[in-house]
Amino acid sequence: MPTRRTLLRSATALVALSLAGPVSAQSAEPTRVVATFSILGDMVERIGGEHVAVTTLVGPNGDAHVYQPTPAAARAVSEAEVLVVNGLEFEGWLDRLIDASDFGGLRVVATAEVEPIAFDGHHDDHGDHGDEHAEHDHDHDHGEEHAEAEHDHDHGEEHAEAEHDHDHAEEHAEAEHEHDHEEHASAGHDHHDHGAFDPHAWQSLENAVIYVDNITAALAQNDPANAGTFYQNRAAYVEEIETLDAEIREIIASLPADRRTVVTSHDAFQYFGRDYGLTFLSPLGLSTEAEASAQDVARLIEQMRDEGISAVFIENITDSRLLEQIANETGATVGGTLYPGALSGPDGPAPTYLDMMRHNATTLAGSLES
Repeated sequence: MPTRRTLLRSATALVALSLAGPVSAQSAEPTRVVATFSILGDMVERIGGEHVAVTTLVGPNGDAHVYQPTPAAARAVSEAEVLVVNGLEFEGWLDRLIDASDFGGLRVVATAEVEPIAFDGHHDDHGDHGDEHAEHDHDHDHGEEHAEAEHDHDHGEEHAEAEHDHDHAEEHAEAEHEHDHEEHASAGHDHHDHGAFDPHAWQSLENAVIYVDNITAALAQNDPANAGTFYQNRAAYVEEIETLDAEIREIIASLPADRRTVVTSHDAFQYFGRDYGLTFLSPLGLSTEAEASAQDVARLIEQMRDEGISAVFIENITDSRLLEQIANETGATVGGTLYPGALSGPDGPAPTYLDMMRHNATTLAGSLES
């Protein structure tokens, strides 16, 4: 990852400490935060620590694609001071939930400033859209504040300069209305239709730093008395993210070129594939709620036979029967369970976001090497 992020950690931590004020002035009550799914909830807890009380709507091993909000979820959102969402049209049920809850707090879109991978809605080229990057004119609509500056992930440099007076927070967390179009799914909208971009951006550790920056800035804006703590926690967390990224690059680098194609249940790993040089194929599209056509399955089986793909990977949030059928018809083995969009329980192999990314990498490498 770019060296500028190391500089950003030091700069933001120092500036935040100066803004935080004396310890005696810190807020006594934790900030009530709602996160839409378990990965975001874990990030918020890492950054906020004891200063946040987090409610996660879609918990461990839960599938956010098919989630149906409950009255309890509406109450939690109505009482929240901060609402953390993924964006990129991932939470197709979100607007209805917000309308039902009359939420009036601070909403932060964790993917703000992420450059998303374009998705054309077809399965013909399966893994090819991992190489398609969204163009700068995608509106995407992070708001006009993001459209300028061809950000190329230079958000770190933009934030570290100019006294870092938490403009980042005000741009990305304050104006939930400026991001509403990002989440919009009308009442009749299919949950699995994620639109033009792949929403599974957390599968990139580089993107995870952007997620963390957006969450940190929002918490600091909402609770400036504890901003110093949030930015200290951010610095430590980003260091762990960068260390894990280097570890995974080393793990995947050992794989031969002819063993870098992966078959999974649904199309959730294109960011991982882009970052580490793997190709991911799947019978389903971007959502577990989609259904694979017989043509798509037949095409995938033919491709697996032609390319000698010998392993498939099931997911913790999907029914494994289709992948097991494909494995039986191709002679492939089931290489293990991956975690595409939900953590495991506390006793599982992926109780935190970093554990999840490490588990996915080692599971893939262990099977593809053999």
